[in-house]
Amino acid sequence: MYAKEHGEYLTRLRHLGFVNMYLVREEDGLTLIDTGAWGSGKGIVAAAEKLSRPIRRITLTHAHVDHAGSLDFLSQALPDAELVLPARTAEFLAGNTSLLPDEAQVPLRGGFITTKAKADRTLQPGDRLGSLLVIAAPGHSPDQVAFFDERDGTLIAGDAFQTLGGFAVSGVTRWRFPLPASATWHLPTAVETARRLADLDAKRLAVGHGGILDNPGKAIAAGIDEAEEKVHAKAQTA
Repeated sequence: MYAKEHGEYLTRLRHLGFVNMYLVREEDGLTLIDTGAWGSGKGIVAAAEKLSRPIRRITLTHAHVDHAGSLDFLSQALPDAELVLPARTAEFLAGNTSLLPDEAQVPLRGGFITTKAKADRTLQPGDRLGSLLVIAAPGHSPDQVAFFDERDGTLIAGDAFQTLGGFAVSGVTRWRFPLPASATWHLPTAVETARRLADLDAKRLAVGHGGILDNPGKAIAAGIDEAEEKVHAKAQTA
């Protein structure tokens, strides 16, 4: 398990060379964001032990297998950690992947899983988890959220963006690493999310796949322009 600290509060964990998870420092310990694919759990526990801080909270950006695959393992391995999930993600993990009436009625994509673990409590956009502000971030999946650490401007965006294989808004293919695009549910929604996240003026961007970007504003703006062009081109040919 690769681990690297970024700033005062964030540690990036990487498994299998392309799947990221994050540990966020709080006064009482650590918040784990995403559990990685199956087989990531032991490495996550070991990384936290090296930081000499307990994992107090476990949360997810969304219910795809590469983000939630080790949730059941960790919920058993860390019985004192509070499982705090976005409410929509908790529903997806329970097997309810039905779309809401105001969502694009197109098929889901990507590997959604169900879990035995149940949330101790749930989150809605606008809630806080420790120092993190919960932000709705649908597009890659309907249930996705991002987490914004206002202490230092770090945005943990799940798969709303990728940096591996080249920067992109979710749904725009980078052929050196096409998996996030192939698993994206609805590109126009992803573009709307990207615009909202850009308004945060994040100082650091942490994503599900790829390295962390400092001062990501220009990259995000360029990525939005490209994604908007793709949405427009599709609309012209529809």
